Amino acid sequence: MTEAPPLSDEASSVEVLTSDVAFAGAVWDIRRERFAYGEGQLVREFLEHPGAVAVLAVDDVGRVLSIQQYRHPIQTRNWELPAGLLDVEGEEPVAAAQRELAEEVDLVATDWQPLITMHTSPGGSDEVIHVFRATGLSPAAEPFARESEEADIVRRWVTLDEAVDAVLAGRVRNGIFQAAVLAEHARRSRG
Repeated sequence: MTEAPPLSDEASSVEVLTSDVAFAGAVWDIRRERFAYGEGQLVREFLEHPGAVAVLAVDDVGRVLSIQQYRHPIQTRNWELPAGLLDVEGEEPVAAAQRELAEEVDLVATDWQPLITMHTSPGGSDEVIHVFRATGLSPAAEPFARESEEADIVRRWVTLDEAVDAVLAGRVRNGIFQAAVLAEHARRSRG
């Protein structure tokens, strides 16, 4: 019996017949595309996203940094990770993650490792988010002047077990936070 190859996504392209911006937004757009698929054609609309980064900051005793921030679409102050858009032309994801950690929580890190890369909602968005694990933390040279939803961010250091418990109990529903915490738990469990 032949062994199956490792589980892995497979890139697949189709012929895009038309592609138009159906709605131009302040931060991102909704794109409508008609494409050939199988014996016919399909039309799909999706959120066209520049991509994003998030940071799982881990302190010297293994706690992880969570931040609470208001998110209007869900009208919730949810617990999440420091994160932001890849909205600076040509900026590498790790550089964006470093920028976001400093801007949102006034921290810098000496060690950056990729933790997980994920499509947040592949049926409705082309967003890819790169989550980095940051260690060797220290205060940023200058505090960042925050405004809007970032002005009242709450910082909280929690043990990884507390974060995992919050995810599994459904008390924390931010998908990026969930994926990063569970990936970190798996990383630590596997040594």
